[in-house]
Amino acid sequence: MLEIGLTGGIGSGKSTAASIFVKNGASLIDADQIVRDLQQPGEKVFEEMLAKWGSKILSEDGELDRQSVANIVFSDPEELKSLNQIVHPAVRDEMTRRRETHVATDNTVILEIPLLVESGYRNFDAIVVVDVDTEIAVQRLIEFRSFDEKDARLRIERQAPRDSRTEIADYVITNNSSLSDFEKEINRCWEWISSKERPEISRPLPSLIPEQ
Repeated sequence: MLEIGLTGGIGSGKSTAASIFVKNGASLIDADQIVRDLQQPGEKVFEEMLAKWGSKILSEDGELDRQSVANIVFSDPEELKSLNQIVHPAVRDEMTRRRETHVATDNTVILEIPLLVESGYRNFDAIVVVDVDTEIAVQRLIEFRSFDEKDARLRIERQAPRDSRTEIADYVITNNSSLSDFEKEINRCWEWISSKERPEISRPLPSLIPEQ
């Protein structure tokens, strides 16, 4: 399989890029979806979060109230650290399990990982970054995802800086213009991905974190 790490800041459009890659034939492993799966009632991550923060993070129907969690962790770096310590190991294990299903294939696998920089994951065949101007990201979060401006800026500030993402990129897709222009950029990137030399199908599954 050919493994492509895909990342970008909140509001950058990385999920749109991922969906177009899938339409073009890629397989997708979505870290955010894995988090949502692991935060379902009864799952270990859900139970650990409940033990840490109590019923204040639950909705009336007993599901996880993600906004309540966000209100806690994005205003306090120590709380965010606690959340990451609960979530990240479980996500890494599940991501590895899903990657293993593609090992003996010639699939192009897109690993959409919002916190790719922060995670230390680097051992991809290529890293694609979707980059957007901060002010444009803020406006999109307000307009399309109902954030207030303060929360949008706080969420962006809690993520890795833009330049720390572009520094590790093999390909940068810029999303500062119209949707049609963005889609053209994504398709150009797909052409680049498709032109890359394919790894041997029999190669062992590489660790995403380089050995020190």
